[in-house]
Amino acid sequence: MLSSQKLQNMLGKRRLMLDGGMGTVLISRGLSAGESSESWSLSHPEVIEEIHLEYLRSGSDIISANSFGVNSLKYENYSEYISAAVECARRARERYYAEGGEGEKFIALDIGPTGKMLKPLGELEFERCVEVFADTVREGVRAGCDLIFIETMTDSYETKAAVLAAKENSSLPVFVSNVYDGSGKLMTGATPEVMVALLEGLGVDAIGANCSLGPDRLLPTLERLVSCASVPVIFKPNAGLPSISGGFDIDAEKFSSLMKRAAELGASLIGGCCGTTPEYIKRTYEKTVGLPYSEPKRKLSSVVTSYSRAVTLGKRPTVIGERINPTGKPKLREAIKAGELSYILSEAIAEENSGADVLDVNVGVPGTPEVLMMKRAVAEIQAITPLPLQIDTGNPEALEAAMRIYNGKPLVNSVSGKRESIDSVLPLVKKYGGVVVALTMDENGIPETVEGRIEIAMKILAAAREYGISDRDIIFDPLCMAVSSDKNAAKVTLQCVSELHKRGYLTSLGVSNVSFGLPAREKLNSTFLALALSKGLDAAIINPHSAAMNDIIRAFTALSGKDDGFADYISYAEANPQGGGSVSVGRTDRAKTAESLSDAVITGLSEAAVALCESLLREREPLDIINEEIIPALDGVGRDFESGKIYLPALLMSAEAASAAFSVIKNRLPKKESEGVPIVLATVKGDVHDIGKNIVKLLLESHGARVIDLGRDVDPEEIVRAARESGARLVGLSALMTTTVPMMEKTVALIHENLPDVKVMVGGAVLTEDYAREIGADYYAKDAMGAVKINAELKAQNLKP
Repeated sequence: MLSSQKLQNMLGKRRLMLDGGMGTVLISRGLSAGESSESWSLSHPEVIEEIHLEYLRSGSDIISANSFGVNSLKYENYSEYISAAVECARRARERYYAEGGEGEKFIALDIGPTGKMLKPLGELEFERCVEVFADTVREGVRAGCDLIFIETMTDSYETKAAVLAAKENSSLPVFVSNVYDGSGKLMTGATPEVMVALLEGLGVDAIGANCSLGPDRLLPTLERLVSCASVPVIFKPNAGLPSISGGFDIDAEKFSSLMKRAAELGASLIGGCCGTTPEYIKRTYEKTVGLPYSEPKRKLSSVVTSYSRAVTLGKRPTVIGERINPTGKPKLREAIKAGELSYILSEAIAEENSGADVLDVNVGVPGTPEVLMMKRAVAEIQAITPLPLQIDTGNPEALEAAMRIYNGKPLVNSVSGKRESIDSVLPLVKKYGGVVVALTMDENGIPETVEGRIEIAMKILAAAREYGISDRDIIFDPLCMAVSSDKNAAKVTLQCVSELHKRGYLTSLGVSNVSFGLPAREKLNSTFLALALSKGLDAAIINPHSAAMNDIIRAFTALSGKDDGFADYISYAEANPQGGGSVSVGRTDRAKTAESLSDAVITGLSEAAVALCESLLREREPLDIINEEIIPALDGVGRDFESGKIYLPALLMSAEAASAAFSVIKNRLPKKESEGVPIVLATVKGDVHDIGKNIVKLLLESHGARVIDLGRDVDPEEIVRAARESGARLVGLSALMTTTVPMMEKTVALIHENLPDVKVMVGGAVLTEDYAREIGADYYAKDAMGAVKINAELKAQNLKP
């Protein structure tokens, strides 16, 4: 039996031990500051082999090849690096068995992030990212690895790209581990619940958390992962935080005790990340090897997500906004024909503000390129709202295009009982993950009886099971027909909802269909909605601006015991005391239409920001617009980011909108006003990760700063030269990897030695404020907004910029 098949058979049946850090051990073996750890697979293969062997002796069942930082963006000869890395691990395994070692041991192809942000937050195209990871996967498979371990991912979108590359280019088991902060979120806002839904939908074999924090601070995230995951959970924390005295602040004894607790909480695969060594793994193995093991329990929740928000269907009535659908909406039809998305984006924001949980997106207009428009609409809507989307199309090509680039686990509308529909839609749901709406109709049309519709529902369910799609990822639509043409239409639909609910299945309806052709439609729609909810309806496609519909949703949720403490109802009632007309829920400060430049910046609508700025320039002075519209908006967004109300994507989209407005104003400002002493930014020598630095650059520029970006992997001497030649008074240094922190210390020292008047600001996932102070930095920026504040402080001190 192949090793990968043996691993599949073992997964979830017993606890498996992973290895610890590679870079940490290499530093102790002589890895110099700025030197890449992956280069040692070629230059010092005996050292890499020995480290792998030490981990195997310590109890590791799985060792990760020294390929974490290798990809085709970084190395032209990436294949040579990967081949050498896997070979080192294979030789170590052979030596382990030659020594009399026992048990199955497996080699993981270790895949880390590219160091780039994907569009729309960065410059890397999604398909280009998939291609880069595919290069790595194909070479790892050729070299003979047993599984693919995608780890230390801070962005759900890049994670998805890596998983697609792994699944499309191999049949090996796929493990995925993400980096969560102290609040239990990824850098781009995803929660454990979001990542579990996304990754299980994509079919990965194990899901978890690694890096960033020690096991003590990461245990709450582990508990959340275990509570919602049906697959084995990975737990691979750091040895705490970097210590100002060197090393990390959690020793092997304390680490192993905390890892014992992790095992008791349900972690199926345990190991260590930065700061851990074979001694850490040995002690962890000794404390956990005899512990009882419980297999992961299959969870039954039906979840759809965006990049940051998870919606559990059936937990409470789900409102699916119907406004982004051209049927009966001439303005939207014209916008789609013209290829203009500003109208669609404003509708999305308005629906979010009115309390929609999910947004239906349908851009099908005859004579228009639906595939292209669907891709654009999904990408741009996801850039400005955190709501999950329902991809609504009868075109399988458009459906696949949208599902592929969708950042999360979408709702899919829809599949029917027609064989053609089943065979075109369900394979896409299986590949990309999603909850699919199943229409109770087939080649013979829509049955008039309850029994006929239930029969079709069961046929679709059986077909989905054959494709390997879980029952929890099916939501049935028993079809709401117009009572104007059949007086019993509503009665049959309600009976179907009731029957499906009794059988334990979820249901959804397009409510407004019931009143077609009759006057005062909202009266019929709202009454029908109330009846359907009483029969067990789980999701309703409605106009979220309708006060009557919202009244019923909120009241039913409260009366049915699904609104703890009546918090949602009270909030809604206070915001809408009069009733009637349209509704405003105001879930976030960003959920506004772009009626002012400030609103456009807050919401992240760049096109609207440009148009509104151009209009304001006809009446107001450029500096007044900056000081009264743009800066206050950015300050508000910054406060929301710091308080956790919004996440990085929203922050960056607001910064993009502000930058777009600044570009309009720039030509109207006197030259002396638009210039300034620049800030020099660089990722230190040996580190190829651009993400943090690029975010800081964007935020600084959005606040009017002039930035010189030296890029990544920059020599200290080049940084000093750039600062001297530009006259900079502030240099920002970034490092993500533990192994490059010594180079940051060296760079700080060189700047202070040669340019004593220049201040140095440092940041990165591996740094703390104490550690920054220890290496001589003047400032520590916890995040991009921290960098903006530091720059503002320097300005206030009359130290330009």
